[in-house]
Amino acid sequence: MKRLILIDGNAILHRAFHALPPLTTSKGELVNAVFGFTSMLLKIFEAFHPEYVAVCFDRKAPTFRKEKFKGYQAKRPAMVDELVGQIERVKEVVKTLNIPIFEKDGFEADDLIGTLVEQASRETKAHETIVVTGDRDLLQLVGEKTKVYMPVKGLSQATLFDETLVEEKMGVKPKQIPDFKALIGDQSDNYPGVLGIGPKTAIDLIKEYATLKKIYQNLEKISPKIAEKLRKEKENAELSLYLATIIKNAPIKLELEKCRLTDYDWDKVAKLFEDLEFRSLIARLPLDIHEFQKPVTQKAQKKTENTKDQQMGLF
Repeated sequence: MKRLILIDGNAILHRAFHALPPLTTSKGELVNAVFGFTSMLLKIFEAFHPEYVAVCFDRKAPTFRKEKFKGYQAKRPAMVDELVGQIERVKEVVKTLNIPIFEKDGFEADDLIGTLVEQASRETKAHETIVVTGDRDLLQLVGEKTKVYMPVKGLSQATLFDETLVEEKMGVKPKQIPDFKALIGDQSDNYPGVLGIGPKTAIDLIKEYATLKKIYQNLEKISPKIAEKLRKEKENAELSLYLATIIKNAPIKLELEKCRLTDYDWDKVAKLFEDLEFRSLIARLPLDIHEFQKPVTQKAQKKTENTKDQQMGLF
């Protein structure tokens, strides 16, 4: 089965930064997030043999959600300088491996991924799309042809979510996650939901009526106490639904052939890894990018056999 891998760059970068202790090169460059991200990337190649890969990143510019609701993500701490300084290095790794990057002012990486998933679903060549992220919001994209691969413990353990597992873990179907969050709100993104309605009540309402819209169309059938809360908080519920919904029509275009994994310049990648002092990762680079589950190539072994590895063997 042909696969398209879509990587949530910021989410994986954040997870890598917090999963690993400070790791610096002999020149004093902090690279723990770059190392974790790159190691995760190689692990994905080895595990899934994707034909197509792309990485999506957030940009600093305010998004359409921030313009709609000024309080959106207002409580999130600013990205620390130690992580900011590693973003361009991660992008350098991605570009050196000939993997395209998608980013767009005004849109979150989530929306770019949602758009690419939607476009991929109409492509006969990409039979399966796997989204790699640490953000549970993206579980709403899971469907017949789309799964989410999510690290659940640092970077060393991950779970592949299909529709059945999402419903088992969340209590609602993937496509109902925005309706669920419209009712319970989201503290991390700082939007309100319906005051007084918790996860259990929200799940019960969605199981009965399927969507937020249908819940409001059937208030007379709902217990008076809950119905009153819903009436009082209707504006907040609708705002929260808007904020929770990943859009699928961002102004980008998926061109699968440009996302196809092509042969890369092994020496150029190895040189970058050597500069970053990722010697254990050089040993995992095959001569051909399509051979990630084959034994380490003789060339890679020769390059590294006389070098003492100073990096963490996370994978």
